[in-house]
Amino acid sequence: MSAWLLGTHGLTLADWMQLFGHFLMLSLLAIGGAITTAPDMQRFVVGERGWLGDAQFGDCVALAQAAPGPNVLFVAVIGFNVGGLLGALATMVGTLLPSTVLTLQATRWGESRRDGRAVRAFTSGMAPLTLGLLAATAWLLFEPAAAHPASWALVAITLLVMLRTRLGPLVPIAIGAVVGALGWVG
Repeated sequence: MSAWLLGTHGLTLADWMQLFGHFLMLSLLAIGGAITTAPDMQRFVVGERGWLGDAQFGDCVALAQAAPGPNVLFVAVIGFNVGGLLGALATMVGTLLPSTVLTLQATRWGESRRDGRAVRAFTSGMAPLTLGLLAATAWLLFEPAAAHPASWALVAITLLVMLRTRLGPLVPIAIGAVVGALGWVG
């Protein structure tokens, strides 16, 4: 295998531990999926550590979101771009380990108490938290195109279509892809 694929990419053991530890911590905040923690991932790998650039981070998220498969794949793409296969392993294990263990335990506990007041209150409180995290992620991904008025118009039209019609989300996504491919936005 090439040194680039498996190499350390100039990362020290402390760097590897920070990468793994940061994604481990973010896993516990990923209510609504790993994508909700993308703003902090970007802050860490781009702003704080400088392992990736803004455009490269956005490309990682876009590539993984466009590919078929689980939503969490973008974490592996970020890790791979930071540190090859070892980086992908560090970010994926860091992301999946705590959330998997916590989910298994919480599911077992919640199933036995599903009609309890505390469980109902907890599940009701997760919706606004998830929406807020998704809004932060949407802004992070939209921000590079925010300077273009056509981008704002496209977002407004998409929201209107989604709120006023029964069209599925693939229709506005396809329209946005065509607009982007034609170079009308960003």
